Amino acid sequence: MIDRRTFLAGTGVALVAAPLAAEAQQAAKVYRIAYVSPGSQAEARVFDALRQGLVERQLIEGRNLVIEQRYAEGRGVETLRALMAEVVAMKVDLIVTVTTAVALEAKNATKRIPIVMAVATDPVGAGVVDSLSRPGGNVSGMTLTGPELTPKRLELLKIGTPDVQRLAVVVANDLPVTRLYLTQAEAAASALAIPHVSFEVLGSSASGKWEETFARLGRSPHTALLITETPIFVSEGRRLATLALTHHLPTIYGLSSHVRDGGLMSYGADVVDLYYQAARLVAKILLEGAKPADLPVEQPTKFELVINLKTAKALGLTIPPSLLGRADEVIQ
Repeated sequence: MIDRRTFLAGTGVALVAAPLAAEAQQAAKVYRIAYVSPGSQAEARVFDALRQGLVERQLIEGRNLVIEQRYAEGRGVETLRALMAEVVAMKVDLIVTVTTAVALEAKNATKRIPIVMAVATDPVGAGVVDSLSRPGGNVSGMTLTGPELTPKRLELLKIGTPDVQRLAVVVANDLPVTRLYLTQAEAAASALAIPHVSFEVLGSSASGKWEETFARLGRSPHTALLITETPIFVSEGRRLATLALTHHLPTIYGLSSHVRDGGLMSYGADVVDLYYQAARLVAKILLEGAKPADLPVEQPTKFELVINLKTAKALGLTIPPSLLGRADEVIQ
């Protein structure tokens, strides 16, 4: 027979051992996620925001998280597909994508692995999700209101450069999502009495077309540029700013990083915050068992106007005090 003290002692050991075993099992779980971008590792500022958001939610590299980073370096769709096939074959727990094109490639590559868009433009129109409120499938994340901000961007550009008569909408590729910028720009330009609008596709940064395009645009007086959001342009931010300055082209961007690289001005979503918020969705899926289909795609809530006065001076522009007063950041 087992006496009462022996029984209670054994019970106590079991009660203590059970939670310890469960805790040890939980601690042993290491999540592996993939981060896939069409750009380059020059995106450190936004990637760090994602990483910080994960750390704050107890997903920490070297402890319970491995992040497989993959960058297409602007080499196009075939490279993206190869990278996506690679991470799917690794059986990662989740894929974080950058841009709509990458999200679409991820969705086509797997219906099983959860996908979180760190940033995407018009994911509904591109067929990545069914709707923002009910994404369906295995994709959710953050959306970037890029094309929709075109009228506001042109309004700000017109205030800063009142003599503009020609606008070039500069994109990296000719896709339905990038065509949205042109549609918005044509309507807004008409309202602002900007008579000429063109659509310029630069392609790969190694194509040799960039210098030729900027030189041609610079030969037309009173021309300004709207450069759209894309990781390829982010990684070549200094080069774009130099080309615009060399050919005397005032430029407005969708991303503030371009202005810190020497561009004239930007207006758009705070992309750093989007990546930080994407980490929250990653944690919901990995740690709480949420399904992407049940997580609404979120839109940005923070926007910023950034102006580079040094670039304005180099272009011979005087930015009105009224515009400077609206800026969230002025770079001297």
